[in-house]
Amino acid sequence: MKVLVDECTGPSVARWLRDEGHDVYSVSEQSRGWSDHQVLAHAVAEQRVIVSNDKDFGELVFKNRLHHCGIVLLRLDDERVNNKIGVLRRFFANFSDQITSSHFIVLTEKAIRINLIK
Repeated sequence: MKVLVDECTGPSVARWLRDEGHDVYSVSEQSRGWSDHQVLAHAVAEQRVIVSNDKDFGELVFKNRLHHCGIVLLRLDDERVNNKIGVLRRFFANFSDQITSSHFIVLTEKAIRINLIK
């Protein structure tokens, strides 16, 4: 899967996703300081799913109706790297086929919410 890992999510998550065989663009490694609009535009241009813990992407796609290629939003109580990776590991193992350009997916430690954006 082609993934863009947002800067706030971190390079460790990007490395883990690469190790899992995903094609990863890491904002923290390659484009530090990009705005959310730049991140979204790059993800769309390269048809990448955004993995982020920045809830501003919800506003961009729900309120502003900006195009995207799928977003996975981490809303975690524990923001440590090992927890981020654990939550993502469980999600990708069971639901990676749920990600399309119409989905905004919210992950917590206890739940997965899949929103279809029309």
